[in-house]
Amino acid sequence: MNIYPILKPLLFQLDAEVAHDVTLASLKWAERLHLLGANTNQHHTTPRQVMGLTFPNAVGLAAGLDKNAAVIDGMATLGFGFIEVGTVTPRPQPGNPRPRLFRVKQAQGIINRFGFNNLGVDHLVENVKSAKYKGVLGINIGKNFDTPNERAVDDYLHCMRKVYAHASYITVNISSPNTKNLRALQEKEALSALLASLKFEQTKLTEQHSQYVPVALKIAPDLTPTQVAEIADLLMQHQIDGVIATNTTLSRDAVQGMAHAEETGGLSGAPVKHASTAVIQQLSQRLQGALPIIGVGGIMSGADAVEKIAAGASLVQLYSGLIYQGPKLVNDVCKSLG
Repeated sequence: MNIYPILKPLLFQLDAEVAHDVTLASLKWAERLHLLGANTNQHHTTPRQVMGLTFPNAVGLAAGLDKNAAVIDGMATLGFGFIEVGTVTPRPQPGNPRPRLFRVKQAQGIINRFGFNNLGVDHLVENVKSAKYKGVLGINIGKNFDTPNERAVDDYLHCMRKVYAHASYITVNISSPNTKNLRALQEKEALSALLASLKFEQTKLTEQHSQYVPVALKIAPDLTPTQVAEIADLLMQHQIDGVIATNTTLSRDAVQGMAHAEETGGLSGAPVKHASTAVIQQLSQRLQGALPIIGVGGIMSGADAVEKIAAGASLVQLYSGLIYQGPKLVNDVCKSLG
């Protein structure tokens, strides 16, 4: 029974971040009390082989919803083929002051300026270790807000070492708009140096743990075609395992004049769909299958997910769509992708 249409109006009466916290807490308790049904989406979906991993279905939870890996088991009951937690930083940090999460209801959009609020990588690892979930788990890593870009690689390597043994794959987030100057790491020289260091560390950790954990890069939708091509070339040059397209956008073209549209932060949901898909198409044309693309941004229906796959994505991820459509969206997308 789908009760989200009943709960949604109540949740939407709350402050957006309060509703977010209430939802996660409720999911956690419902899972502990065995009130949630088992995952059934695998029975009518085709497993995917991506980055050397087997995904029961092509639909994942995007990073940002479960920053501290606190509700992995609850999320697993919703039918995802994989779950990505984080973004996590080496040290705990509170993020930006509240309010920092806003609904742009008219456009089915969300604006956030969280700023990597999380309890630190050690706390996340403990949560992952205590979870019962045995499926594909991505861990998304970032840098602390007060770490200068010249030393950003130290933060990424610190997190990489901490999560390596507990992740199915690791996502390197250099594309959040809410950490000052973070997106500068997408520029050619800085990115090449970062990717070289990450690949070298991945090789060392593979030997240390006798296990190869793929590394993916998450990029922004606000890139020129030239920048996308440069990033694609660097991903191939440094033999990175995957790319996630895209993060949130700074553009407000699709929400001009709407309530909360002028709030600072990254815009997600339906308004970012076309920009995200365009980046996927550009990546796909440049990469020519050299590494897989995970498509995220504005998936509000099964048809939206099919569009991402047609553009060149191998897998998709959901976040804002869950807020507007509810958990039923996972099943709808699974059915559409088959």
